[in-house]
Amino acid sequence: MKSYNTTKVFIAACAGLAFFGVAMLSLGPILGPLNEKVAGANALPSTMSIGIILGTILFGPVVDRFGYKWLLIIGSMLLLAGLQVLAGVENINLLHAAMAMIGVGGGILNGLTNALVSDIYDDDKRGGRMGVLGAFYCVGALLWTLLNYFIPDYIIPLHCMSVIMVLFIIYFIFIGFPAAKPQESVSLSKSLGLLKYPALLLFAFILFFQSGFEGASGSFTTKYLVDGAGMNSQAAILSLTWFTVGMFCGRIPLGAMIKHLKSFGTLFMYLSIAILGVALMYIGKADTTMAHIAMALIGFGVGATYPVVLSYLGGVFREQSGTAFSIAIFIGLCGQFTFNKYVGVMFDGGSYALFPIILAAAVIVIMILLPIATKVSSKKQ
Repeated sequence: MKSYNTTKVFIAACAGLAFFGVAMLSLGPILGPLNEKVAGANALPSTMSIGIILGTILFGPVVDRFGYKWLLIIGSMLLLAGLQVLAGVENINLLHAAMAMIGVGGGILNGLTNALVSDIYDDDKRGGRMGVLGAFYCVGALLWTLLNYFIPDYIIPLHCMSVIMVLFIIYFIFIGFPAAKPQESVSLSKSLGLLKYPALLLFAFILFFQSGFEGASGSFTTKYLVDGAGMNSQAAILSLTWFTVGMFCGRIPLGAMIKHLKSFGTLFMYLSIAILGVALMYIGKADTTMAHIAMALIGFGVGATYPVVLSYLGGVFREQSGTAFSIAIFIGLCGQFTFNKYVGVMFDGGSYALFPIILAAAVIVIMILLPIATKVSSKKQ
């Protein structure tokens, strides 16, 4: 007999991933004001990135062995504490500590919520539910961005988000969650043994290119449009909002799409839309409207990859889903770092025209790897 209510647990997972959306964009709207107050604040994003990687590595083995409830609460409280330190201090060392807490908490919440939803739904519902879950990342990101847009003093939005998080942490405490995995399934040797499965590594490298695409799009699109296409700075910044809106719109109908086209066909359709968006950005980069439409299409198109891939992994590695997700998301984060580093060097050399080509190449590689990974995973099953 189940010790939890599926709907209540799904709500908890959606809240947790929305918090991760806040974590990922926590510095975006406030780094400028922080730089005016604190010397060295530009180094804070690097500290957060390290924290996210640590949280991603940590969560999988822990939830497989001990269950989801208390790590969800701990991850949320780390993020909450980090936001409160951001709101209350102007010491650079304490701010680095805050970003480390936000990063670790965010990394835990990202992986944990995906693994949680994968565990509570069967194969016929998993992909669609993970699409809806992924939409709540966009909800958190947009809520945080809009709060800072309408309230210029970033201290108030930080406190507003903290109040919302406290209410949900109380909710987490009072609901039931799935039990830990059988202990014979979660030994260190079995966890490391996952690395021998080609299916896991193939899907992980799909996430490598997906995360690289998302990271480069988020970090460099504005610079590409301003310096490479001569667009107004404010209009270029707005393009990132359209990217997030597009991703949200892509993830909401994902379940219905999967029912009609199956996971494989759905992902190919979405990725084709992403390539269309990249082509439109390259052709119409100097036109603001065209650029915004392009970014919405790109966001829509890449919105399916993480939910579909993690749904595959959740079905294939059900007994160690947390550890499998840790490995896959970690490799994905390595892709984000690699693409950001490469594109940064490329832009320093003035090669702006190659940016859309790099994005399109990443999507094409995903489309090549997908049928191979799917075939290999069917043999594993």
